[in-house]
Parts: sequence; C-alpha cells; structure tokens
Amino acid sequence: MSLLARLGRIDGKNKQVKIFASHDESQDTVEERSYQAIKHRIHQLIVDDMTPEEQRILSTANHDSRQIEAVIYKYCQRVIENEPFAVPRGHIPQLVADIRDEMLGLGPIQSLLNDDSITEVMVNGPQKVFVERLGKLELTDVKFHDNAHLLNIIERILTPLGRRIDESSPLVDARLEDGSRVNIIIPPLSLVGPAVTIRKFSKKPLTVENLISFGTLDEKMAKFLQACVKARVNILVSGGTGSGKTTTLNVVSSFIPQRERIVTIEDAAELRLQQEHVVTLESRPANIEGKGQISIRDLVRNALRMRPDRIIVGEVRSGEALDMLQAMNTGHDGSLTTAHANSPRDALSRLETMVLMSGLELPVRAIREQISSAIDLIVHQSRLRDGSRKITHITEVQHMEGNTITTQDIFRYEQTGFDDVGKAIGHFVPTGLQPSFMDKFELNGVELPENFFMPEGRTMEVYKRSAMR
Repeated sequence: MSLLARLGRIDGKNKQVKIFASHDESQDTVEERSYQAIKHRIHQLIVDDMTPEEQRILSTANHDSRQIEAVIYKYCQRVIENEPFAVPRGHIPQLVADIRDEMLGLGPIQSLLNDDSITEVMVNGPQKVFVERLGKLELTDVKFHDNAHLLNIIERILTPLGRRIDESSPLVDARLEDGSRVNIIIPPLSLVGPAVTIRKFSKKPLTVENLISFGTLDEKMAKFLQACVKARVNILVSGGTGSGKTTTLNVVSSFIPQRERIVTIEDAAELRLQQEHVVTLESRPANIEGKGQISIRDLVRNALRMRPDRIIVGEVRSGEALDMLQAMNTGHDGSLTTAHANSPRDALSRLETMVLMSGLELPVRAIREQISSAIDLIVHQSRLRDGSRKITHITEVQHMEGNTITTQDIFRYEQTGFDDVGKAIGHFVPTGLQPSFMDKFELNGVELPENFFMPEGRTMEVYKRSAMR
C-alpha cells in the first residue's frame, strides 16, 4: 500500500466529519468527538497539502521522530489559527502524538504498546480496550472510531507480514516488528467486532536475576535449573495461559553454552536467545488456496536433519509432541519445550493426549514409556490471584511403576495466605529429595554442594538418613 493510501485511510470515513450532539450526551462525549474531528481535519490537510519533502520525511522507510512531529505541528498550527478555541494550547503535544500514531503507528493503541508497564493489550471491538498491568486487567479510555477504523489498524499490522484476514480466513496469529505476539479474530466469528490480543515483549530480554527479583523463583531454584541445562536434562515448562511459560523458557535457554548449535521451532517466533549459533524456524499457515502449510511437526522432523545440539519447541499442542519425545530419546539431550497444563501431573496427561493426536495407534503403555524416558524435569508455572507469576513446582519425572509414570517434587512454592493489599504470601522450599538424574551432572562436569537439596532447619545427619530412605 502506498504512503498516500495509508495516510488517507486513518478513519475509514469520508473527508467531511460532522458533529451532532444531543442534549442528553455528556460534555466529555461532545469534547471527545470534537477532538476526533479536529484530529481528522489536520490529518486530511496533511494528506492534501504536504510537499514532496514532507512526504519523504513521513515515509516509514526513512523517518526521524523530531522531523515528523515538526511537520505535524506545522499543520496543527494552521488549523488552530483558524479555530483558536478548538483545542487548548496545552493539548497540542498530545494532538501531535495522536496524529503521528494514526499515520505511522497503530493508532489509538500505539501509546499502550509504548508503555513498558503494560504486558498485554486486549481490544474487544472498537469501544473497549483492556490492558494487563502488573498481572491485573484494567479497562482503558482508549477507543477506535468504529469497526472500519479498527480494521484499518489490523491491516496495517498484517500487510508488512504478508498475512491476510477476511471472512474466508477470519483469524490469524502473527507478530509485530518488536517480536510481540498478536492474535486477531474478526466477524462473523467474533460477535463484538474485531478482537485483537497483543502479548508484549519487554525491550530488554529478562534475565534470571529479573525473575528472582520478581519473586518467580528463588536463587537456589535458579542455580538448580542452570545446572540441569548444563547437564543436558530434558525440560518441559508447563502452565496455564499467561502464566509466563515463554518468558521462563527464554530465561532457562540462556543457560545453554555458547558453543552449542540450537534450533528453535515456533508458530510465531517469540524466543530471543542470546547465543550466537541459533537457527530460528517458524511454521507457515496455508495460503489463500489452502496450500503451502508447514506445521510445527514438519519443522521438528526437519530440525533432526540440521545437526542440532539442542531443539527448543516454543509450544507443543498436538502430534508434534511425539516427534519431540523421539528427538529427546535419540541423542538430543537437553532439549526444551512448553505445554499448557494445570499441574505437573496434568502435563504428563496432556503429553499423552497430544501423542495420540499424531494419528499413530500406539499402546498407552508405549506412549507413557516414551514420556518417562524422554522428559526428565517439569517446571510448572502459575499466575496467582494477585497477578504474580510463580514457579510452583520443579518436578522430576522418574520411571514407570506398572502403568503409571512416577514423579517427585524437588522444589515447591508454599503459599500461606494474602497480605492486607491482596499480595500473595509464601515461600519456596526444597522437598529434601535428590533427583535420580544426578549421574548426568557427573557426566557433564556439573557440581552442586552436598547439602544443596537439604531443607532449612534440618541437620546434615537427618537429611542423609531421609535421603537413604
């Protein structure tokens, strides 16, 4: 789409904007509509009168924020000189910023995307925009003019990605330039109008120190996870939607040594690994003719031919779980993945169901044996009632006893209640049990202190006796 076409479709409306205010409309509503009308007139004036030099400045390929704001400010001054009481002088900087976002950004939600305290933006039709801030949902005063305005912003998101959305294909997963994940669904599937959900990524990748300071885990758990990655333990990160699985996977993967070759596989590339030798693969949906789809499962099978030291699958959802388990069982130790689940035990059941979705009629016992031999550790994460995210279990997957996979918790989060402001109170505790894969630590030269898994308040002698039992 050309620059003039993009600039000319700010509202999805005609050039003339008229305001009709009924007696029972609130003053705030009238002022808001007047503000939108002024903004539209300034925008239309820029489209009609801008010079070739100004067009160059406003082009997205070569733009400077100060120059862009200077151009917009000039046209704001022209309109306000003719209508001196249309906008208070103190509101002009905000007016300039809003027009800039409409022309070159993502319209009304651009300011929300620029706010580092917001982790998620949820657009429920043109009139309701929610955000997640510090783990809690808030309704904002941000609004789109109508469905056409919102669809124009959606088109602006998808066009650079070569993706499309229409009645024949009314939902899409994509990502923004900064790596933020976006899901879009439009009518007739959405009855409230177009719905957009953007999972923002922090500008700076989070580190394990950040997670410790947030209270997601403690230092001892972090040292244990670092030791497990270096010892090439296969790890599954589980949790519910929005619990922080991908963030934890990103942090855990940062422990992988620089010398190793890593292949990451995702639906929409979100992982941002800091190692030098990383190959990022992304699945592809079918085209308009229903052809050309490349699934996660196809990519996992292809990754096995790419000589990876580690395979990281952003999330297993269906039949690719079988291929991932086989990769873990055939020389790709230290691989990582995530899965939706409500508990470590539920994660095992989910894996079993996903393997059955591969289409192979495998006996249940054979599937469970594959799972128990492939997965060494489950890191389970939850979002608590106060919005905080905690690693509630670090659980070892042991072996089969009859038809059951046995597990044991190595670390747990024990919540004791809530304080006066509703913040969760609790602490992380080691269970005193030592994982059975300590031989992997020795083989890979990873050492932990002898009393590392000993709970506080227990003597070494008592700890050794309980460990022997």
